[in-house]
Amino acid sequence: MANEQLKEEIIQYAKTIGIDKIGFTSANPFAEMKARLKMQQDDGYQSGFEKGTIEERTEPELHLNDAESIIAIAVAYPSRMKEKVANKRGRRRGSFCRASWGHDYHDVLNERLELLATFIAARVPGFRYRSMVDTGELVDKAVAERAGIGWSGKNSLMITPEFGSYVYLGEMITNIPFPSDQPIDDGCGDCTLCLDLCPTGALVAPGRLNAQNCLAFVTQTKGFMPDRFRDKIGNHLYGYDNCQVVCPKNSGVDHHLHPELEPDPELVKPELLPLLSISNREFKDKFGQMAGSWRGKKPIQRNAIIALANYKEEVAVDELIRLMNEDPRPVIRGTAAWAIGKIGRPDGFDAIRSAEKKEQDPDVLTEMKKGLAYEQVMT
Repeated sequence: MANEQLKEEIIQYAKTIGIDKIGFTSANPFAEMKARLKMQQDDGYQSGFEKGTIEERTEPELHLNDAESIIAIAVAYPSRMKEKVANKRGRRRGSFCRASWGHDYHDVLNERLELLATFIAARVPGFRYRSMVDTGELVDKAVAERAGIGWSGKNSLMITPEFGSYVYLGEMITNIPFPSDQPIDDGCGDCTLCLDLCPTGALVAPGRLNAQNCLAFVTQTKGFMPDRFRDKIGNHLYGYDNCQVVCPKNSGVDHHLHPELEPDPELVKPELLPLLSISNREFKDKFGQMAGSWRGKKPIQRNAIIALANYKEEVAVDELIRLMNEDPRPVIRGTAAWAIGKIGRPDGFDAIRSAEKKEQDPDVLTEMKKGLAYEQVMT
């Protein structure tokens, strides 16, 4: 009974510190998720960004030896910008996915979890806990689903009745045996829009994602982007959330509840051309507070080059030629060469041929040949 009262006090306190949903579940192993993760691993569907072993991702007691229960939290984020920025020829813009809008959600949720822990510690002697947000070992979605936050959608995301899938998730393993909440029934029904409209077929079955083909993952890689993805990413610099946009459960959902999660249009829709010459310091100063900066500037710059090629932005060719000739990074040199060819400005082909004579990296030379192949298509 005492824990019932404490649970209610925690729920009420959570509302005052910017937690939009909270749920409680046992610290029992996540047996079903363990089997799913093993299947993902066997099929080669993992991204490689996952932290920990399958056991560490599904057994809470490995992180807190006297674990009794887990508190799951969700914080809603906006799906639309209040202010728009012009995206026009000569000043084309890229796009960060909605989950990277505002201040890095890892910091935001960890701060709320620490406030929650302080609140509980003041009431429970001997309180022990371990908190995680996304980059921790436990699978946030599995915890949230069992704690009644929402259901696991066919798009492989957590969907809540109130906020759709536009929520960040976090959890706190505790040594307090709280009463568990009931899971929510699946609300996807017969809808398969996310599977039908996934541009790469990464959603191989309801709730099953092949991360290797997911554009959200592809934008975060650091090497040469496979040819089959380049047209498909459009102007996306980080992440890809089409599977959220098309979901009927997200129709009309747009919550602006937390100032620190509000998007700055100039950051989440930045001009592409200035990104090509931005320094490490400038990148960190400008984008460092965003979740989408975690892989550094190289993938963002590579994606910006691809976006400029997809726009066929002729004013970018001079800067792309400079990168092809001077950038020390093969991925940037090669991608620039390919982009010059795709844009198709006549002097660009001459520049590729000139650069080809002195280039020694075999991967860059391959990209140069791809770039020059566009000349044959145009003639």
